[in-house]
Amino acid sequence: MRLPRPFRRPGRRARPGAPLALVRRGPDAVPGCAESVAALLASSRHGFDVRFAGRGEELDLSAGTLAAAALYAEPGGGGLDAAWPVVRRIRGPVRDLVAGGGRYLGFCLGGYLAGATPGFGLLPGDTDRWIGTRAATVEHDGDALVRIDWRGRERTLFFQDGPRFLLDPGAAGGVLARYPNGEIAAAVLPFGAGRVGVVGPHPEAGPDWFDDAGLPRADARDLGHQLIDEVMA
Repeated sequence: MRLPRPFRRPGRRARPGAPLALVRRGPDAVPGCAESVAALLASSRHGFDVRFAGRGEELDLSAGTLAAAALYAEPGGGGLDAAWPVVRRIRGPVRDLVAGGGRYLGFCLGGYLAGATPGFGLLPGDTDRWIGTRAATVEHDGDALVRIDWRGRERTLFFQDGPRFLLDPGAAGGVLARYPNGEIAAAVLPFGAGRVGVVGPHPEAGPDWFDDAGLPRADARDLGHQLIDEVMA
């Protein structure tokens, strides 16, 4: 996908005490993915001080940086096998952040990384590919649209080989959305004193995503804001 309009921090300084939201970006990032998550966070009602973190970015992705954050976001883009060697060194600090009351947001690849095989181990269960499940309405790993049931309302979202979430029976937390075959597409769950929000499709996708893929526009960024609200509750 083409890089959409770049995310730029507002010209004014973040208000004192604004909660720090880190968005991972680095050499392995797919252009547009981290920027779209950052823009979604910046446009939410929570007044985040949004910063990119990673190799060659404004902030180093270190235990100290994570300890200062209120929220850590893993965008989509790329494959799990390529991403895990990059982020496995921060598995402990990410778990410490959330267990201590922080928040984790995972979009597509970031949803996979919330799982355990491999991943940060933030879920009461694990993740798997949705496209290989019985009666999946998308059966390829390219750009697509998917219809989901989001809290009783049918919505269309941008999708590219996102995960399903395999939660343990009786797991605490809430399912926000399901794919057409009933598999979990989005959820918010507790982890220690914090909360974890994960989504398989891309509610952060802006108009450029659809235009570049030759797909009809289906803006669902309001659902992205709902996910942020739920994880920050």
